[in-house]
Amino acid sequence: MSIFSKIAAGEIPSYKCAENDQFYAFLDINPLVKGHTLVIPRREIDYIFDMEDDEIAAFQVFAKQVALAIKKAFPCKKVAEVVLGLEVPHAHIHLIPMQNEGDVDFRREKLKLSEEEFKEIADKIFAEFKRG
Repeated sequence: MSIFSKIAAGEIPSYKCAENDQFYAFLDINPLVKGHTLVIPRREIDYIFDMEDDEIAAFQVFAKQVALAIKKAFPCKKVAEVVLGLEVPHAHIHLIPMQNEGDVDFRREKLKLSEEEFKEIADKIFAEFKRG
């Protein structure tokens, strides 16, 4: 079971931003900017393009709903969608609020946020997600 599967199952704590029966969104613990969120399928699958067509379509629709919530919670020019990462064998999408392309540079220093800051950020996104 991957670390992301354990997070989605509630076995490992996370800062939940959104969820439904198929997908789960939570804050990246090494964020590039405030609001940097990971979206995962609850079903453990390593590679996004190994997902069935209907599943990947639903995954993108869910990611869009989360991105809209992020944009409302953290006004920005766009919310970037990035698919990368070999360190966790579980398909995931990074959603990153951006004012410029430098906000999506994974080589830059990550933010250091307190537990209170993470909770406040996740709560803002979750509230916007629930509003739809």
